[in-house]
Amino acid sequence: MKLNDNYKNLNESYLFSTIAKKVNDFIKTNPDKEVIKLGIGDVTLPLCSEVIKEMHKAVDEMANKETFKGYGPEQGYDFLKQSIKEYYEKKNVSLELNEIFVSDGAKSDLGNFLDLFDKENVVLIPDPVYPVYVDTNIMDGRKIIYANANEENKFLPMPDSSIHADLIYLCSPNNPTGAVYDREQLEKWVQYANDNDAIILFDAAYECFISDSSLPRSIYEIEGAKKCAIEFCSFSKTAGFTGVRCGYTIVPFDLKDDNKINKMWLRRQTTKFNGVSYIVQKAASAVFTSEGQKQIKENLNYYKENAKTICETLDKLGIKYTGGKHSPYIWLKCPNAMNSWEFFDLMLYKLALVGTPGEGFGENGKNWFRLTSFNTIEKTREAMERVYDYFK
Repeated sequence: MKLNDNYKNLNESYLFSTIAKKVNDFIKTNPDKEVIKLGIGDVTLPLCSEVIKEMHKAVDEMANKETFKGYGPEQGYDFLKQSIKEYYEKKNVSLELNEIFVSDGAKSDLGNFLDLFDKENVVLIPDPVYPVYVDTNIMDGRKIIYANANEENKFLPMPDSSIHADLIYLCSPNNPTGAVYDREQLEKWVQYANDNDAIILFDAAYECFISDSSLPRSIYEIEGAKKCAIEFCSFSKTAGFTGVRCGYTIVPFDLKDDNKINKMWLRRQTTKFNGVSYIVQKAASAVFTSEGQKQIKENLNYYKENAKTICETLDKLGIKYTGGKHSPYIWLKCPNAMNSWEFFDLMLYKLALVGTPGEGFGENGKNWFRLTSFNTIEKTREAMERVYDYFK
């Protein structure tokens, strides 16, 4: 028996586990202080009523012999896939039902999709970036090269024709920086991928926060993207499904190798995955109804208001940042040339506030810090009052 030695190359603990330990230790020694968390990107608003209504209906169906559901299709029920298909049509993107795969979340699919790719593939990942991209490839032992995202390029790195990559990770709106690629920039990435016979793994988990119609919400809005891109999306932030778990991945038939990748992913899922529960999929389908869209937009506007509060406070203090406008994340430059863990400790021990050190997202994040807009309006305002009073 031999273990996978690639795990030795991972950091000892996951970023958010380290943060949780620090915060829990602080709470134990400071029980009188109210800690406000603007760190982990978990939502605070409950599921909207339209989703709950459909979920209750599904629960009742499971209690009735005539409507009970056992094992469902591993790739998702057609009623949900049809709703997703119609959602993409509103973006002027045409999909086939069998190009849509329902899952328990984008994070799972982003890791599991690597089962399809050889270990010898070279992976291009932006720095800073969502740690899952890096860690899952380290687990498999792939060579990783980094696209330099920094203040100068507004944290939107562009392709370098002198570098070859086989797998390319893009996230827009980006986690952690909140930066959003425009149409022209994505066109260049699609061209690069097609020129290099590469595959783009496009994380669109936060597309629902984009309010500017000129900015792409799907990479398939770009001509040629279906030949080179796989898109991952989630209901976690769109509809508050962080505790319910549902997402979907688009694997176009037009991808390289004569539809082989779509067939491989179907084979992988039918072998290793039993599908998302009927109850959850019925709840997810309610997100796409006219009333469901109305209600989730109200929730999204709630979080956007929090982002606006954070950005206005940073503007008053003259602190540089990206994100916030089309993203739930605000990526700020640590004041007084502090590194991100120093700033984390200051925020926690002086202000009883929790954010995420940028260093946890990569080398380029060592002097940056991520705040999220997912707390309540009241607590977000209180948090920003503490920040303003301390730094003014």
